[in-house]
Amino acid sequence: MTALLSLLLLGTLLSTAVPGRLARARWAEREPVLALCAWQCLVVAVLLCCVLSLLLASAAALPGLRALLFQGAPQGVEEAYGLAGAEGWGRLSAAVLAAGGIWTALSLAREVRSARALRGRRNAQLDHRAPELPKELAGAAGAAPQWPRAARERLVVLENVRPEAWSVPGPGARLVVTTGALQQLSDRELAAVLSHERGHVRARHHWLLQCAEALAGGFPGVEVFAAFRDQVGELVELAADDRAARRHGRVTTALALVELNSGRGVFGPCRPGHLAQSPRRVDRLLAGEPRLSVARRLQFTLAAVAAPAAALLLAAAPGLTALT
Repeated sequence: MTALLSLLLLGTLLSTAVPGRLARARWAEREPVLALCAWQCLVVAVLLCCVLSLLLASAAALPGLRALLFQGAPQGVEEAYGLAGAEGWGRLSAAVLAAGGIWTALSLAREVRSARALRGRRNAQLDHRAPELPKELAGAAGAAPQWPRAARERLVVLENVRPEAWSVPGPGARLVVTTGALQQLSDRELAAVLSHERGHVRARHHWLLQCAEALAGGFPGVEVFAAFRDQVGELVELAADDRAARRHGRVTTALALVELNSGRGVFGPCRPGHLAQSPRRVDRLLAGEPRLSVARRLQFTLAAVAAPAAALLLAAAPGLTALT
């Protein structure tokens, strides 16, 4: 039972002690993609601890499952885990962990269903406000612009005096801009805005946001999931800003943010309802802090990967010890 208890302890430590330190890390703003990777590794490590603990607890509670799990294992491996004779503790642990797993799956399914319904409504509204001409008519009239093959997302222009731009992810992704944005932004600024939104779509940021929202909504008392949701919402915006800045310049991207947010103070992200504060992002772009060195990035990457690796190592440690 040592492996089971160690996994539960590791999961508790990772979900309580690490999120606050990671949320306060000053390097995250300089390396938002690396910070997103670190948060994902942390959440995966916590979930791995739960899944592996569930597997070991179920093996302790069910002798048939234990025999199947250790079938073909060398002599002494099964005894090293100490699962025999712990049926009572195993049933209790397995029941609690299984309930958590089912609740997580239901929360994720609910969030995905809600996101799909919202995306469907937004697509329907776009089709109503900017219907697509039939191919024959568009080709004959020359009304449909021929976008480069590399631009996989369809660009939709809406009649609106307010300068706005956003993306609709998913199959048949769309980049939406208003006529107000076309009039107010220069060509380079408009290209930076579209690059920002295209970064959201191509990096599948909506998947991250959905998973984070599902975990935080399903387990509101768990600090790591709440922090994951809050940090992901900010980091995806910074990552998209950096993508636009690399292609079109930091000053151009910052000016585009200011133009889009004149009178609002916020810049619309890919997820509706979550508004990132633009002054901080503009200041960050204009400051132009250099990226971390390769050695530092490698160090933080290894530290992030160490969390899920530690969970796997704890689960395998009794068996490995028995073989030596």
